[in-house]
Amino acid sequence: MRIVKEQGVEAKIAGVVEAAIEQAGYRLVRVRISGLNGMTVQIMAERPDGTMTVEDCEAVSRAISPVLDVADPVDRAYHLEVSSPGIDRPLVRKGDFEAWAGYLMKLETSRLLNERKRFRGKIVAVSDDGIRIERDQPAYGEPSSVEIPFDAIGEARLILTDELIAASLKADKAARKHGGEPGEDENDEMSGSH
Repeated sequence: MRIVKEQGVEAKIAGVVEAAIEQAGYRLVRVRISGLNGMTVQIMAERPDGTMTVEDCEAVSRAISPVLDVADPVDRAYHLEVSSPGIDRPLVRKGDFEAWAGYLMKLETSRLLNERKRFRGKIVAVSDDGIRIERDQPAYGEPSSVEIPFDAIGEARLILTDELIAASLKADKAARKHGGEPGEDENDEMSGSH
């Protein structure tokens, strides 16, 4: 279950596509709307093992296109883009925070915590209610570690580091060895207009 969710129209789109994505055997990671090409609706998805190939992106696109056409959650023409979460992926489930503990991430909260909303550091603990991060650049006099409840997380994503790239390549290699198709490009995507 995703704990970091969208708001507004993005939430409406997520509500429309999530079941279709799951029926096709994938998990929704995130929905984002941007002003690219007039308007682009980006759907990030992945297999339960965290991998995602170009073929997987095409399969998700085929699964959600008819659902989007019927529900019509966006009031104007848009470009649909289905992609993998990428190496510097968003963290949206408790399992994501557990799997990527120890790696550098940035996080924005939906409310003030310790007089701030932006945090950067490594996850050192995950509980039922939230996470504890060890901050990598605390200002003088600020605590080096901070507890962040899940319900306060607005957005969280990994930061690209050599350590993260090495771990991602290792995970990708292991997934391919266990029956996944070659996922040459970590940020595979597939686009189409609506």
